[in-house]
Amino acid sequence: MAHMCRQLTGSVASSVGWVGVIVATATNDWVRTCDYTVATCVRMDELGSRGLWAECVISPALYHCVALNQILTLPAYVQTSRALMICACLLGLPAMLLVLMAAPCIRLQNDSSAAKLQRGRVGGALFILMAVCGIISTVWFPVGVHHSEGLMSFGFSLYAGWVGSALCLIGGSVILCCQGNDPRTPGRENSFYYSRQRGTATPMDRPANHAKSLTSYYCKYYPPKQHDRKNEDVQRS
Repeated sequence: MAHMCRQLTGSVASSVGWVGVIVATATNDWVRTCDYTVATCVRMDELGSRGLWAECVISPALYHCVALNQILTLPAYVQTSRALMICACLLGLPAMLLVLMAAPCIRLQNDSSAAKLQRGRVGGALFILMAVCGIISTVWFPVGVHHSEGLMSFGFSLYAGWVGSALCLIGGSVILCCQGNDPRTPGRENSFYYSRQRGTATPMDRPANHAKSLTSYYCKYYPPKQHDRKNEDVQRS
């Protein structure tokens, strides 16, 4: 039960973090730029909001954005941040599917505990990789803006990226560290079959053990000769 709760906690935290990364990628309020005080910049229409995809100008009666369409002329930190955030968003889908298929309540055909363990570990590693991409992007972008122009404050998109990356890192670590068989739930590899003929317990690695034991039991109590004699008596009568 505790194992399932830890896995559920890691999955929920990673899912919320994935949503935060997507929100940070889609919105443009990453940083606020201003060369003067806030009141002066708003009065002079010089308060800027910058993101991965557009540059906006904020004023009391206007909110105007210009899309950053010229990829070749963009700074390196903008292009790198775009690539990292897109990779983080795309990695969330296979990571979530792998974690869901590794849940104890979901069973696939011919599934085993080793396969579930492997899927859970890969899903947790993908969430951690996703968090690393988000952290690098959300740290590098404001540093690049600060070097190129005046950085005044951080926007809500940047905070969403930080929170989302942190949740993905925590959730992925919990999933990766807590994957394994629950000690209270015995697996098939730890099961044994008791044979009456030999009087010993043998592991259930091969399904043929059960068939062999039934055959030996039938031959012991019903020999072939007696069985044939019974059939002949029935036919004569």
